[in-house]
Parts: sequence; C-alpha cells; structure tokens
Amino acid sequence: MSSGSGGLSPGHRARLTVLSGPSGVGKSTVLARLREMDIPLWTSVSVTTRAPRPGEVEGREYYFVDDREFDRMLEAGELLEWAPYVNLRHGTPRAPVERELAAGVPVLLEIDLAGARQVRQSVPEARMVFLAPPSWEELVRRLTGRGTEPPDVIERRLEAARAEMAAEKEFDVTLVNTSVQDVCDELVALILRLPSIN
Repeated sequence: MSSGSGGLSPGHRARLTVLSGPSGVGKSTVLARLREMDIPLWTSVSVTTRAPRPGEVEGREYYFVDDREFDRMLEAGELLEWAPYVNLRHGTPRAPVERELAAGVPVLLEIDLAGARQVRQSVPEARMVFLAPPSWEELVRRLTGRGTEPPDVIERRLEAARAEMAAEKEFDVTLVNTSVQDVCDELVALILRLPSIN
C-alpha cells in the first residue's frame, strides 16, 4: 500500500472519486471551488468537442478538441471514459489519472452519467458520488437560466436530466447541492478519509 501525500491518514491508498449528476446541478462550480481550496487532491481536466463558453480557458475547464482529434484519442486508447452528450463528446485522458494515483494522490473526476458508468466498470473500487439538486424545479431553473443554448438544446438537456436523476441509486453517496461550499467540505471529508469497507 502506498502512503498518501500531505494531509492523508497513514496507510491511506489514493482512490479515484467520481462526481456526477444531472446537467446544470453545479458540478463544474463545485470543481472550480475545490481547485481553489488548499487540499491534496488532483482534479482531472476533460477533453470536449464543444466550443468554449465565454470565460472558459483551454486546459482549465476543458481541453477543446475537434472531432478528428477526439477520434484519434479514442483509437489510441488514451481516454479512461468518454460519452456523447447532446451532439457533443467529452472524455477523460487516462494517463494523467493513472500517474497521479500511482503517486499516491487522490483523484477526482467530474463527469456525466455515461462516463461514470464506464469508470464503475473499469475501476470498480472508485467511489461514486452523485450531486443532486435541491429540487427538480431548481434544476429546471438552472438549465433554462444559463441563456447560452437554444430552446431545442435546453429541452434535450432536460430530457437527459430526467434520466440522470433516475440513476441516483447507482451511486455510493448522494450530496445535495444547496451550498457549493458545503458540498465541497463534504467531498473533501469523503476523499481524505480512509476508504470505507463495502
């Protein structure tokens, strides 16, 4: 067993934690706050075929690639997981995740449901955390209030969100996003303690 790095209990083995939940629930906001906190945790940056939103920076929120480069990464086995979503594709680069875990650093992936299911298959010891909205009405408000997508895309997101909400039972832990800081504190407590015995 490798011992972890700063702040981890002796004998702690670095573990992969997956944060998932419906679109619009605040996963990206939680991830951004975690990155600002001084904790021994590595957060993965996904690749995506969608265009950057205003304020997003290459290599911070995502690595933005075209379909040809995404296909190349898939064929080369460079993605730990990937999923199509509303005519786009997202994926997690495999090598950085494996490198950090091997170095004893806990890793957090913020990914969608399809990707979370792939990780559950390939890394069964991963801890699966579902981020839920305070209510369905609040989720609808967040999805329709972004103002960055046309109505047909929003409707597809709402359809997908209904299916994603139904998958909550597949996860080990549910955190309700009533407060970004509270969710972050709960996540940190989960990640930095010894893995529970299932």
